[in-house]
Amino acid sequence: MNTISFANLKMLDNPIIIDIRDNYSYNISHIKNSLNIPYYNLLNNYSHYLNKNNTYYLYCEEGKQSYEISKRLNSFGYNTKSIEGGLLAVKMYN
Repeated sequence: MNTISFANLKMLDNPIIIDIRDNYSYNISHIKNSLNIPYYNLLNNYSHYLNKNNTYYLYCEEGKQSYEISKRLNSFGYNTKSIEGGLLAVKMYN
């Protein structure tokens, strides 16, 4: 399974969290300490941003796009997980 709940994510030490939404959305609201790599930038240049030795936790607004890109990146040999429910779930958790 390539998903993780926000509650479980919070238990990890220094997770690498990537917001795949556009820069505008990221600037309005994002998970603290997350990186902003918009969906198409990450999809088209994943080897520039990712290392196969790390685990990355991806999110979008609702979790659908991050789930799809996570599956694709994992098929390329990367270790990614999508945060269940995306930023909306994170906001509801807080």
